[in-house]
Amino acid sequence: METNPIRPTDDQARELARRLIAQMRHAALGTLDSESGIPLVTRIAVQADADGTPLALLSGLAAHSRALAADPRVGLLVTDDAAAKGDAMTHARLSILANAELAPPDPQRRDRWLARDPKATVYIDLPDFRFWRLVPVSALLNGGFGRAFHIQPADMVKPPVA
Repeated sequence: METNPIRPTDDQARELARRLIAQMRHAALGTLDSESGIPLVTRIAVQADADGTPLALLSGLAAHSRALAADPRVGLLVTDDAAAKGDAMTHARLSILANAELAPPDPQRRDRWLARDPKATVYIDLPDFRFWRLVPVSALLNGGFGRAFHIQPADMVKPPVA
């Protein structure tokens, strides 16, 4: 008899998914190479947008940007950067399936980004850099050994303000 390793999604899982997104600074981005169709995985700078949606600041010269222009489907792996010690396979991680979309220009978005990453001042205003919103479709949260959950978009982005 096969055992399903996925637990029912609970408030603790939702809180962990939101924390991982809120604290992320870098992530692994999976795109489909526009020439070969083979998955390409790169490390990118990423933060949460105002609503908690993952937000990437990408150069249009990068292979992943060309891939996004051809096919917006992405995978994003966010890890718990605070868990630097011990077995990495026991650290929390969130694998997000998303659709990438160019974010409209927004001075507040730029200011929020620079508040968390002041070194980005060097390149944020270069003409080829753009913000991409990585809009979640679903995710798999691994909260540590034996703690796996299916996560829906509402479970990982900030709840709407009433």
